[in-house]
Amino acid sequence: MNEISRQSPVITVSELNRRTREIVEGSLPLLWVSGEVSNFTRAASGHCYFSLKDERAQVRCVLFRHKAARLEFAPENGAQVEVCALPTIYEARGEFQLGVETMRRAGLGALYEAFERLRRKLAAEGLFDEERKRELPVFPSVVGIVTSPAAAALRDVLTTLRRRMPSIPVVLYPAPVQGEGAGEKLAEAVRTASSRAEVDVLIVCRGGGSMEDLWEFNSEALVRAVAQCSMPVVCGVGHDTDYTLIDFVADVRAPTPTAAAAMATPDREELLAQLSDTADALALAGRRLIEDQMQRVDYLGKRLVHPGQRIEARLDQLSHLAARLLHAQRSQQTSLLLRLDALRSELRSQRPDLARWRGHCEDLALRLRNGGRRLLDNKRRVLEALTAHLDHLNPEAVLSRGYSIVTREDGLIVRDSAELEIGATVDLRLARGRAGARIENKD
Repeated sequence: MNEISRQSPVITVSELNRRTREIVEGSLPLLWVSGEVSNFTRAASGHCYFSLKDERAQVRCVLFRHKAARLEFAPENGAQVEVCALPTIYEARGEFQLGVETMRRAGLGALYEAFERLRRKLAAEGLFDEERKRELPVFPSVVGIVTSPAAAALRDVLTTLRRRMPSIPVVLYPAPVQGEGAGEKLAEAVRTASSRAEVDVLIVCRGGGSMEDLWEFNSEALVRAVAQCSMPVVCGVGHDTDYTLIDFVADVRAPTPTAAAAMATPDREELLAQLSDTADALALAGRRLIEDQMQRVDYLGKRLVHPGQRIEARLDQLSHLAARLLHAQRSQQTSLLLRLDALRSELRSQRPDLARWRGHCEDLALRLRNGGRRLLDNKRRVLEALTAHLDHLNPEAVLSRGYSIVTREDGLIVRDSAELEIGATVDLRLARGRAGARIENKD
């Protein structure tokens, strides 16, 4: 024991509590803890201190001011709650405690889970798609309301409708807005309004409350009834921070019932103001139009001329144009005459000496005839020489001197007796006529 004491280091209480806090915070993550609130106190700083207990144990808790401000309800002793907290050690006193991040009433976790499960299911079916939502009518003839006749929200809605557009009739479709089975009754009221089709827009409303108070507005039957409603639906349930499933399926979500009434109807005062502005603008435009037309009449009146004056002006203009035409005609005629004289002079300078050219042509014709005769005589003499030479070479002339041409049966001319055989027949071509012969002997 003494050996252990000498070897172990000595630490302070602060160091012990610090190490313990690090171990606790490192091993226990942020978690949800349920229990009953007791010994609840709120310090002057705004921080809250209380104990969370069950039937067998309790633990101290601290909720700092900036986190307490975000709670949707005021904690009180005896309330069953669920806290999301980080286990830790308060080093100054060495006390184990929970540092609370947020708090909700007990059982809300299951409600949130059921809410999210149904929301995902309906969203997957397309009930919350923006494409299916409709525009609200600008000037509804009749407004329908689905709520409880005893609800304070109904008075707020009626007051707003009466203030904004008192001429619009209102049809109430009564249904409870809280308690078991209220969701189905609300759905039945919406289906009734849809089947009757006697209103142009339908408001489903109720005042604010806890999640449990508004739970019936998460009814699947109510959501499907709103989705199938034949007229646009405005949802005005709770306050701006409250969300239920019909907020997602309604054509328009309003932050409050009063805002829902304002969205569903036009404002009479605004319409009257717009009408007054339009009337003033129309009157001003009418006055300006009349003034413009008056000025135009004055302008046209100044331009209006007596027909006699217009005829005289036209006659003067016609006389002026006739003079211009005569001048242009004379100028063109003079130009053409000058052009004609120039062409005549040019033609005269280019005219040929026909007598000289005629003598030249006769001389050429004579030379052509003389040359033709000389050429013809030359060609005749050449032809006679060629004819004589051809006659000298003509085989017919040789035949006339007693010679003959011997040809074999195959038509070849025989030049050598060796080309013939005894007994062969040959053809003899004479100067006059032909004869056949047979070879009897040959040398």
